[in-house]
Amino acid sequence: MKLLYHITNLPPKIQGTEASLQELSVLRQHFGGELVHLNPNEHSPVYLPRLLFGFHQLKHIRTAEATIDAHHLYNADPFAFPIARWLRKPVIYSVSSGVGHERPNVNYFNALAAVTVSDQRSLNQMTTWGVRNCFLVRHGIDTEHFTVNPLPVNEKFKIMVGSAPWTMGQFATKGIDALLTALQQAPWLHLVFLWRGVLFDEIVARVQRLGLEKQVDIINQRVDVNDVLAEVHASIALATNPAIIKAYPHSLIESLAAGKPVLIGRSIPMADYIEQNACGQLIDNVTPEAILSAVEALTQNYERFQQAAHRLGARDFSYQAMVSSFEEVYKTVLSHG
Repeated sequence: MKLLYHITNLPPKIQGTEASLQELSVLRQHFGGELVHLNPNEHSPVYLPRLLFGFHQLKHIRTAEATIDAHHLYNADPFAFPIARWLRKPVIYSVSSGVGHERPNVNYFNALAAVTVSDQRSLNQMTTWGVRNCFLVRHGIDTEHFTVNPLPVNEKFKIMVGSAPWTMGQFATKGIDALLTALQQAPWLHLVFLWRGVLFDEIVARVQRLGLEKQVDIINQRVDVNDVLAEVHASIALATNPAIIKAYPHSLIESLAAGKPVLIGRSIPMADYIEQNACGQLIDNVTPEAILSAVEALTQNYERFQQAAHRLGARDFSYQAMVSSFEEVYKTVLSHG
């Protein structure tokens, strides 16, 4: 089988830092196939809305369709891109974030060959809305790359923050502002931010304005995350809306693969997995108080959470499992083609 892969994100400013592109690279290595960037705004002199995504590539796509079996489109939320209706081969649409509570265009998604989501919460919601062709495919990483380096809990507790904001508004909605405020109340807490080249000056200015330079490290370049995780106790991801973050954030999967427990906002679908498997602590609200309460609970039971993370990370989130799941989806689609 041969696929043509599509992504709606702009190329990242720092190569190798975008999780969906990492997954697509793995799929392309296994199945073959070209990658098409549907977002025209990297080179457009005016901003073009999502309704127009992909049409600047339509001629190229038409040529490619002569040699492919299906299309595979990656997007964060269940948005009905009109370009999909113009494609002549079956379309598989992967929703990489949580689907949230806003009902999508169900007729649009039922007209596609398949829809995939990465968490049970989103699968249940899509099914409740009436989407009939939805499959669960968990995100995957190269779990064999990660090594376990347990750290003792002492006077300093270090947490990696791997989901950086893309917009100014996401400093609030991804909990960055709340985390910085929490630091002011907890001098024993230390954060390591993995940044992506976007709004770097802004995070530096906020840290300096709050006088937190001694409690914050900001890594604004491509880095081996395994090396970072070796020096922290845990990782954290927050979101006020599940649509703005991957359902299973790669930084948290990587943390589990390295045997480090996680702190996660309850709105993020991966929170269900963390709660069921007791490999981290849930945060009910994106507030400094809720964050500090969860961190303190994590430190009090740290060894138990750490052992659970070590046991589960490499087992549940391998690239091989993700590839096998997508292969089953592809076979199902092509068998009905």
